[in-house]
Amino acid sequence: MAVEFKDYYKTLDVSRSATDEEIRKAFRKLARKYHPDVAKDKTVAEEKFKEINEAYEVLGDAEKRKKYDTLGADWKQGAEFRPPPGWQESGGFRGNRPGEHFEFHFGGTGFSDFFEQFFGGTRGAGGGEGVFEEVHGPRGARGAGGAFAQRGHDVEGDLLVTLHEAFHGSVRTVSFRSVDPRTAETGTHSFRVRIPAGVHEGQLIRVAGKGETGAGGGTPGDLYLRVRFAKHPDFRVRGSDLYYDLELMPWDAVLGATVSVPTLDGNVSLRIQPGTRTGHKLRVRGKGMPAGKEGRGDLYAVVTIQVPEQVTEEQRKLWEKLAGVGGSDEW
Repeated sequence: MAVEFKDYYKTLDVSRSATDEEIRKAFRKLARKYHPDVAKDKTVAEEKFKEINEAYEVLGDAEKRKKYDTLGADWKQGAEFRPPPGWQESGGFRGNRPGEHFEFHFGGTGFSDFFEQFFGGTRGAGGGEGVFEEVHGPRGARGAGGAFAQRGHDVEGDLLVTLHEAFHGSVRTVSFRSVDPRTAETGTHSFRVRIPAGVHEGQLIRVAGKGETGAGGGTPGDLYLRVRFAKHPDFRVRGSDLYYDLELMPWDAVLGATVSVPTLDGNVSLRIQPGTRTGHKLRVRGKGMPAGKEGRGDLYAVVTIQVPEQVTEEQRKLWEKLAGVGGSDEW
């Protein structure tokens, strides 16, 4: 199936030869600018944020980036795209099987058709306009008059969820258009999906009766949406804990300081002890993600020491003076 090609390098405004660090920095810069929680025009920002996340989902993963690069560099943004020969056999292409399964074109879940077809998760992964594949076989039973009632297939896909949604809970409107490859008949559906507060990465949200339509009077299948967290410019998630990279200037690490650290529900002040080193973790209890009956996880501020890229002549003289009075064995 032809889909619109997505130029992820253009989306992040980096070259195809960009390093992993350059890609990470580009994502963080754009994500901070367009994050729906801080942008003034939230509608525009939300769509841009999804595009940025999708691009980083691929280019920020070594294996996905390698697969993406095999698609070629000559495709234009918006062009109709079909996979190159051999992609399906190599395991890179994951499409519906013509003549066997319904095609489901989704809206409102976070990723494009292009991502879904080439980089979606196992047997279907969620997207803004994605194609989801049936994953569970139908169950049939003989009904009255000998008719064979067949339950519709279940459908599984991924749902892109921001940390703000996972923290507070949310309701998302999801739509899809199903296409029966045998008859070319289409059906359009729209429904609301509740994202519970405290939902975890990989958790399935079941939407009863929203899968494939049953045959012979059989009941419809169900829709299962697998939660995938949108990449956040500041936080990493591990279970119910959050990790934040706390960048310190050398003098703050040596002399100590009081710094402000963001959390999902406001800033907190942390005291930096003199002599703090790179890699040191500062724990803030109860400022992570919801953890059910256990309350909330923790926030860990992980220290990195930043070195100024440029210094003035006066600053250089001070650094040279410091180098002259302190040996490396004294640090």
